[in-house]
Amino acid sequence: MNKISLTALAREQLAGAERASSGRSAHTVYGGHEHVLRQTLIALVAGQKLDEHENPGEATVHVLHGRVRLTSGRDSWEGSTGDLIIVPDSRHSLEAIEGSTVLLTVAKSAKSTPPQPES
Repeated sequence: MNKISLTALAREQLAGAERASSGRSAHTVYGGHEHVLRQTLIALVAGQKLDEHENPGEATVHVLHGRVRLTSGRDSWEGSTGDLIIVPDSRHSLEAIEGSTVLLTVAKSAKSTPPQPES
């Protein structure tokens, strides 16, 4: 069992985003391409955004610090520290209204999971 301080990691990633020319930073906390579940801590400086993209499966965004706006088509949802946003199953983007850190949790759907070789 591993224990991770999301508070400390959020501080580190936000500092990294402030230093980065892209204005963002990310760290996979759990999972990855070989897992169904993946959790990624994402830090964005104010005004930075993750451009519109497809949803690889069921997903939530837990705002750890700051304020963000998730937009899908004509709909948008704002979240602030402590809020959990359910990501719609459609193209969407995420923008930092102020310097923010979020925990993105994705459970890949069967349609996005590559077939496994038979044993």
